[in-house]
Amino acid sequence: MPPISRRHFLSRSSCVAMGFAGLSSSLARGSTASLLSKLADDGGIDPTLGLGPLIEDPRGIIALPEGFSYTLFSRTGERMDDGLSVPGKHDAMGAFPYINDDGSVDPDRTVLIRNHEIEDGHRTTGPFVHVDDLLGFDKAKLYDPGHGRPSRGGTTTMVYNTKTHELEAHWMSLAGTERNCAGGITPRNTWLTCEETASVKGERFEHDHGYVFEVPATTRPALADPRPISGMGRFMHEACCTDPRTGIVYQTEDRHDGLIYRYVPNDPDDLHAGGKLQALRVDHTPSLDTRNWDADTIKPGEPMTCSWITLDEVDAPKDDLRYRGFNAGAARFARGEGMWWGDNAAYFAATTGGKGYHGQLWRITPDPKSGVDTLELFIEPRDPSVLHRADNICFSPWGDLIVCEDENEPPRMIGVTMNGELYVIGRNARSNSEFAGATFSADGSTLFVNIQNPGYTLAISGPWERITPE
Repeated sequence: MPPISRRHFLSRSSCVAMGFAGLSSSLARGSTASLLSKLADDGGIDPTLGLGPLIEDPRGIIALPEGFSYTLFSRTGERMDDGLSVPGKHDAMGAFPYINDDGSVDPDRTVLIRNHEIEDGHRTTGPFVHVDDLLGFDKAKLYDPGHGRPSRGGTTTMVYNTKTHELEAHWMSLAGTERNCAGGITPRNTWLTCEETASVKGERFEHDHGYVFEVPATTRPALADPRPISGMGRFMHEACCTDPRTGIVYQTEDRHDGLIYRYVPNDPDDLHAGGKLQALRVDHTPSLDTRNWDADTIKPGEPMTCSWITLDEVDAPKDDLRYRGFNAGAARFARGEGMWWGDNAAYFAATTGGKGYHGQLWRITPDPKSGVDTLELFIEPRDPSVLHRADNICFSPWGDLIVCEDENEPPRMIGVTMNGELYVIGRNARSNSEFAGATFSADGSTLFVNIQNPGYTLAISGPWERITPE
């Protein structure tokens, strides 16, 4: 399948991220702070904003605004087209255009690559359920055989028809990895999937874990070569995003004392060709603690210039990259999670940042010409009814940020408009399991999202045109 062009990727990344430009200016004017105060006084998010109030679902799956519907598919345990079972713990996803063999794009089909955040202690189903599942399996495509107990994480790929609202195929596309949490799309029509673990080889595992792997968005069943991109570091990876202008990959670390990293590859089209792993440093304030747990050290809407510290021994057998980086002057963040590229910037969530541990949303704006980058805090909610513990994020085709909450009861998907208003898109009507992997179809008609437990994917469609950019 031909790779998607950098021009297409750049255009798509920019058009879906315009919303934060307006959000930045509104925060600088203080309008978002006023809005959050108003929402707190009113007892939560105004249901008249955005798409309107949520309607209860008679099936008890997801509450959505009036006029919206969903299709549920690819449940944990279902047999896939390759004979394996759908693994559980559905997590982050990337959506890609369906490219035909002749290079044309099928307007009705979307390719989805989905992570599965399974680790050893989870009781959920893995891909190898039946006794004969491994008999014909290409062992060269299995990253960690685990001394007879293969790692059960990895990725699955799905082909979904947004016209007929049907899943047409699904299969295992990366096997034998651990706790694949989030990741990011690339200009090469591939998905970078991240292991959120730092487990090492020994009695349980045959290989070290804590790496990033690359999975092509194929249109037919195929397993990716399970080659860890060692230059991107070994740590508890969460998400990443790629600057299509430079090929630099930005990365989050899901630790309460984690760092923000970037990987500067020697060859942007081949991440295995080596490069530099660097950690973000706020200029004039080395080893800055950005978490705002004890004081309002960082204020929203105040950009800070930043630079990057080159790290060595990035394979980190002691899992100490974050300590060495912080001691060298890198900034510390509270559980860096979801990350997305758009509007020439990298946006990310710090899930437990802020005084009430309700989370933060940040933006890094690189300037390849001057080499001067900026870091800015966008939102730090004080009221969990407004936004609680942002996790996976993405941008909508109309320019709003879509945020998946973690650890709320029940979790929601929240939209953030260009002028800083917040609105609810959906609420888990079945359980307190998190939403994960929000991403829009290539044609912009469908929002895909996972419910992590018991594990299934939803395709949500409806009158998105009710929201129009100002």
